[in-house]
Amino acid sequence: MSTAQSVIGSDTIAGRPASVAHMFLSRVEATPDQPAYRYPVAVDAQAADGAPGAEQWHSLTWAQAAERVFAIAAGLLDLGVRPEDRVALASSTRVEWILADLGVMCAGAAVTTVYPSTNADETGYIIADAGCTVLFAEDAKQLAKAVAERANLPELTTVIVFDMPAEAPAVDGLSVIALTELERRGSALLAREPEAVRRTVEGIDAQQLATVVYTSGTTGRPKGVRLSHDAWSYQGVAQEESGLLRPDDTHYMWLPLSHVFGKSLIAGQVRTGHVMAVDGRVDRIIHNLPMIEPTVMASAPRVFEKVYNGIAGKARAEGGAKYKIFMWAARVARQWAQVTQENRVTTGRDSAPLGLSLQHAIADRLVYAKIRAAFGGRMRGAVSGSAALAPEIAYFFAGVGVPVLEGYGLTETSAGIIVNRVEDFRVGTVGIPFAGSEVRIAEDGEILLRGPGVMSGYHNLPEQTAEVLEADGWFHSGDIGELTQGGYLRITDRKKDMFKTSGGKYVAPSEVEGKFKAVCPYVSNILVIGNGRNFCTALITLDEPVIMPWAAEHGVTGKTYREVVTSPQVRGLIEGYVGKLNAELQRWQTIKKFTLLPRDLDIEHGELTPSLKIKRPVVERVYAAEVSEMYAGANEA
Repeated sequence: MSTAQSVIGSDTIAGRPASVAHMFLSRVEATPDQPAYRYPVAVDAQAADGAPGAEQWHSLTWAQAAERVFAIAAGLLDLGVRPEDRVALASSTRVEWILADLGVMCAGAAVTTVYPSTNADETGYIIADAGCTVLFAEDAKQLAKAVAERANLPELTTVIVFDMPAEAPAVDGLSVIALTELERRGSALLAREPEAVRRTVEGIDAQQLATVVYTSGTTGRPKGVRLSHDAWSYQGVAQEESGLLRPDDTHYMWLPLSHVFGKSLIAGQVRTGHVMAVDGRVDRIIHNLPMIEPTVMASAPRVFEKVYNGIAGKARAEGGAKYKIFMWAARVARQWAQVTQENRVTTGRDSAPLGLSLQHAIADRLVYAKIRAAFGGRMRGAVSGSAALAPEIAYFFAGVGVPVLEGYGLTETSAGIIVNRVEDFRVGTVGIPFAGSEVRIAEDGEILLRGPGVMSGYHNLPEQTAEVLEADGWFHSGDIGELTQGGYLRITDRKKDMFKTSGGKYVAPSEVEGKFKAVCPYVSNILVIGNGRNFCTALITLDEPVIMPWAAEHGVTGKTYREVVTSPQVRGLIEGYVGKLNAELQRWQTIKKFTLLPRDLDIEHGELTPSLKIKRPVVERVYAAEVSEMYAGANEA
């Protein structure tokens, strides 16, 4: 066993169901008439100007959801799908994704998730590597990827399409049917064998393969992570017991369900039985929030950063007294949140000095209440994962009354294994382990994890499995961290991302990047560079919806984003924020030079993973000339 500083967390969760399929049957039996899912349905065609048409939100009770899930499961059985057969799912977040996922699990098969943004080559690689025999495809676009890669997919026999095109392509040896047709076939089988699905569920073993989820990977081909039914059942029970999800919640689900974080929340929802409003369209988040009125929502940090920048940008555009009031209120929110947290840690009470409390109450009436209303007015906590959230932004939202609960996990741990609790969250940490899971810090600072949610290994990669998974169950995360007071975990950096300058000093780039996002409201992405160099530099992209109004107000009008970011005015603006950043850093961490890139980083160019993590090697390769220019002829002393 690896040596470590300490071990935190060991309480077990006994008596959990063998699978999410078992939990689903129990849920339907317990609350058949309670609402399970809400989802939008278009009632009008798209407007001529491209604006979305009118929509109505429909609901499914648990009994209605079960009817469709059982039909899908039976349809898969009718196709010949058997336990542990892999079934791929390539779609954006929508209610059909969840129904198909539950249907696959109730058929005893193993889901392989594919991001809808994944290109045809990598989609083909994932389906082939997993050995999928069936694919659920959202629409003609996702179907086309399978058709394009047909020669590399000999085991794929059937594609089931959610939104069936008018003319499905004819491909030798590949059956293409609509989801409605699969459900029709399943219903016919259930008419003959009413207990077919229940018998299959009863036969599922806890250690049976449930999913092969591929890492979004910042380098190289993604690896398939093998997770058992027990891992997902554990997620559902742990989320309930930790209070992360509650039976009376309304959960707004827009996260990519192809990501392990999104999928784990399905298990939690089945366990607690709360309502889930499902709509994966990111451009509808602001519109949907006040209508859904969620009590909980999960997101990547980038969304909270954009929300904060948008609020600050709007206040800045209004100018005058409104901007001054907002800046004062933001400062009070951070101070109040920080003080109350410190007092909670030391005394167990959320308290603040009278003067600060009075300022906070005034700011609440003037500013915070409006922000909470924009979130729907009922948000008890938002969950953030996949990357670090700048503490200054976390303190702001905590002070406003929309606490952002950071958690930690990886694909290899079936998503969250450590999370903050709403009643005692600590900004700057990712919380404490779920019951039944353990965390320890190795001598080199690496975070090691163990528990029911940890994978059994990488699919077809025994050597790579052995590199990260010890015989006694400890998983090497590749992240660096420390345990703080009360057993709260703080992440400091990715082990592989840390670099050493030519002067022998270690730099944690994500720490510097997080600090810059906290001081600069215009930044979208930043990549700190300096491995083997004598000073650090940075590639920076700006948030277009925020920087363009600022540019117009400062005489940079009638120009494209590319022209705006190369203007002297914007260059000078960002130089000021880099100076503020450097004032908070050690000398060897400071950014000596930076380049503003002509466009933002994105998934389409391969610079971001689908979970919005920067692919550092890709970005450095694409902008190698810009990096070389920053160091060309420089005196690195």
